[in-house]
Amino acid sequence: MKLKVKTLNAKKNQRPKILLVEDDLNLSVVIQDYLELLDYDTTVCNDGEAGMTEFTKKKYDLVILDVMMPKKDGFSVAEDIRKYDDVTPIIFVTAKSMKEDRIKGFLAGCDDYLTKPFNTEELSMRIKAILKRCLIAQNGKTESNQKMFEIGRYVFDFENMLLKLDGTEYTLTRKEGALLKLLCIYKNKLLTREQALKSVWGDDDYFIGRSMDVFITKLRKYLKDDPGISITNVHGTGFKLEIREVNDQNAGNE
Repeated sequence: MKLKVKTLNAKKNQRPKILLVEDDLNLSVVIQDYLELLDYDTTVCNDGEAGMTEFTKKKYDLVILDVMMPKKDGFSVAEDIRKYDDVTPIIFVTAKSMKEDRIKGFLAGCDDYLTKPFNTEELSMRIKAILKRCLIAQNGKTESNQKMFEIGRYVFDFENMLLKLDGTEYTLTRKEGALLKLLCIYKNKLLTREQALKSVWGDDDYFIGRSMDVFITKLRKYLKDDPGISITNVHGTGFKLEIREVNDQNAGNE
């Protein structure tokens, strides 16, 4: 399925639209009232299935998900959203605070993870930070405006999130693509973990770092068909996309 690309509702006098999926009726009312006071157009659903159905009906700028919900849990909803749309940011707001849950949340496609009980002001600040990053990315203010990259025998089309090799195409997720683009920009140079985490995830939190390691592993699998390409760990400080010339690969055979 081809992912839909959505843009932030940034027109004048148009309020950002937030979808809140939370089965605790009292808490959902409190959060909705608070977000409405902050001038967010907020829609509430009280179970996972209803939340996913609602998401497919309208264009939302951000989704807030509880994890433990009837009919469909938040992790499953996030995974389904990411199959349908790889752009709209997701925040988990949940009582599940174990590090394994946080990692699972980021792997499911979330952009932030807030554990209950939480301060509504903190939620507000996280929403503002995420929407700001989305708007900056939408306006093209990234490390590089380059859209096409040659990676050994591969061609990486960042705009369409396609990695191509000899007629084979891989469709990357938004975070996979953003991470690969950074590696390309820093080709044969050190990309620090802090740089990557703050650029792609907006935070250098330990749990997000664990998630990033999984994304690095996925990128290695995508690039495995060219032996001249490697993504190496550099003394625990970061990663380096190394591309060796064909002549270098054959030198040992002469």
